[in-house]
Amino acid sequence: MPELLLLVLLGLISAVLGRWAGARWRARRHERAQAAARARESRQVRRARERRERD
Repeated sequence: MPELLLLVLLGLISAVLGRWAGARWRARRHERAQAAARARESRQVRRARERRERD
């Protein structure tokens, strides 16, 4: 009986930790995607400015 209780507790703990780690990973991936979009945008702005200066 104690083994079954221990297994249930371990299952619950791993489920909670898995959800927490997954949420953190998703948030980090979202931040990276936003940073990449900002970098792309600033590159486009820089290119447009250089084009204006050349003309």
